[in-house]
Amino acid sequence: MPRVAVVLSGCGVYDGAEIHESVLTLLALDRAGAEVTIAAPNIDQAHVVNHLTGDVAGGEKRNVAAEAARIARGAVTDLAKLKADAIDAIIFPGGFGAAKNLCTYAFDGPELKVNEEVARITTEMARAKKPIGTMCIAPVMTAKVLADAGIKATVTIGNDAGTAAHVEQLGGVHRACPVDEAVVDEASRVVSTPAYMLAGSIKEAAAGIDKLVAAVLRLCG
Repeated sequence: MPRVAVVLSGCGVYDGAEIHESVLTLLALDRAGAEVTIAAPNIDQAHVVNHLTGDVAGGEKRNVAAEAARIARGAVTDLAKLKADAIDAIIFPGGFGAAKNLCTYAFDGPELKVNEEVARITTEMARAKKPIGTMCIAPVMTAKVLADAGIKATVTIGNDAGTAAHVEQLGGVHRACPVDEAVVDEASRVVSTPAYMLAGSIKEAAAGIDKLVAAVLRLCG
């Protein structure tokens, strides 16, 4: 039974993990019989967004791990305690939390900084040649971390030219991909799919996420 960590960045598309992407990932892993650990960094969110209005809720603070526990139904591992030797694969759903809490891409563009625990576990997994799944906007972060580790990974964010250019600028290789497919970099053992970078419905997101999960599990060997 493969052991897979799913790293969440909170709860909610505008300031945390994209909920549909997260649940679809967990569902696909469960259907495949994987043993899943949900992890999140124990840090404050960059900010809190009212998902009804889209406005930033000034003065409100929320913890990324506490918010991720809403999706996990309570059981969340502190990302600082997650080690590569305890898992066989890792997957990063998207949502603005990936670009605000796991890294600073939403604020700094290609000058982004990556959370140190995200960078650590991603690098550990890559060096152990264990598969990494990454979706939506998270592949930008993944490409950056792997490039810093000397690995030129091929990823997709779909077909947005500006974001694709940032992937290349950060040291990755971008490959355009439709919403219902996933890009598999066999050499770097990285799998990516556009998810809600392109999806117009939950079923469209599910098609690519299912293929990402299947490819990640195949690479577990």
